[in-house]
Amino acid sequence: MIMNLVNLIVWLLVIGILYAVAKYVIDNLIPEPPQRIANVVLIVFVALAVILVLLGMLGVNTGLDLPKINP
Repeated sequence: MIMNLVNLIVWLLVIGILYAVAKYVIDNLIPEPPQRIANVVLIVFVALAVILVLLGMLGVNTGLDLPKINP
């Protein structure tokens, strides 16, 4: 149980860091009209990644084996 929580925290940190980097790049390199579309696409990908991680932690077979931390 504890390892599942550690895995969840690690994956959420990784997703959060990747989101922050992608958001910074989108905000600083893409002009305004396509920037909105890129932000929506980014949010959709982050939401799907979080749902995938949560389903994996619940034991639902998603077809994607995420690396886990083993003691």
